Amino acid sequence: MELAHSPQVTTAYWQWRGFPIRYQQAGDRGPAVVLIHGFGASSDHWRKTLPVLGESCRVFAIDLIGFGLSAKPQPGHPISYNFETWGEQVRDFCQDVVQDSVFLVGNSIGCIAALQTAVIAPERVRGVAMLNCSLRLLHERKQQAIPWYRRFSASLLQMLLKNRPLGHLFFTQIAKPNVVRKILLQAYGRPEAVTDELVELLLRPARDPGAADVFLAFISYSQGPLAEDLLPQVTCPVLILWGTADPWEPIDQGRAYAHYPTVEAFIALAGVGHCPQDEAPELVNPRLLEWIEQHSQ
Repeated sequence: MELAHSPQVTTAYWQWRGFPIRYQQAGDRGPAVVLIHGFGASSDHWRKTLPVLGESCRVFAIDLIGFGLSAKPQPGHPISYNFETWGEQVRDFCQDVVQDSVFLVGNSIGCIAALQTAVIAPERVRGVAMLNCSLRLLHERKQQAIPWYRRFSASLLQMLLKNRPLGHLFFTQIAKPNVVRKILLQAYGRPEAVTDELVELLLRPARDPGAADVFLAFISYSQGPLAEDLLPQVTCPVLILWGTADPWEPIDQGRAYAHYPTVEAFIALAGVGHCPQDEAPELVNPRLLEWIEQHSQ
C-alpha cells in the first residue's frame, strides 16, 4: 500500500494596496482554510498545521501587514495597524487569492482579525476557529475594571513607548534571542516546544526596517473591537480552543465567550499555553479537521 505524503508547503507573495504580503499554502483540494497568526508572529507559526490540514484542505497561512515577511510601512502612512485594516486584508486575500469562501483559524490577536473579517464579509466566512483569543486586557474599556495603580502603570508604559527613541531602545532590548526565549518559556505551557528554530522564526522579521514602529504602534493601540463586540455580530459557527496554562489570556476569562449563540464548543487544552497550534499540534489539528469536515458536508 502506498504511504500518504504530507503536501508540499509553498511560499508566495500577493500585492495588497501596493504592498507585498507573504503567504504560505498547502493542499490542492477540499475546503479552503486561512490561518491567521498572533502578535509578533507570522505564518511560520503554523508550520505544524499547514501540512496536516493540507492533506484534506486547501490551506493558506498569511502574514498580516506589519508582521512576518510582509511589508511594514510606517504607521499611518497610509496603513493603520488595527483590526479594521487586518480584517480588510484577510477579506481581500480570500477574494483575490483563495477565490472561495473559507474557514478562518486564528491565534491570539489573529482571532480578533478573523472575527472582524467574518463581520465585514459574512458571505466569505464559513466558520471561525479561535485559539487562545486575545482578551485585549490593555484595551481602554478593560483598563477601567482593574485597580488604579495597575491602570496607571500600563498607561505610563504606553506613554513612554510613544516616545520613538525610547520605544526603539525598548524594542532592541527585547528583540534578542535570550529575551525572546524567556518570553516564550513564560507563554508556552510546554517548555520543550521552545526551540532554537522557533526563536529564530520570531526574530527574523523583527530585524526588518519598520518592525519596531509596527510593534510600538500596536502596543499603544487601546481602542478598536473586542471579541465580545464582534461575537454577537458573527453569523457563522465558532469553535474555541484554549490552553489552560496561558498566563497572558487566562482561560477563566475566556470561558465567557462560550455563552455566545454561535459558539458551538469551548475546548480546554490541559497544560497548554498561549500558542496551542505550535505547542500541541497533536491536540489541535485533529479537532480543527473534525470541525471543518463537520461544516463541509
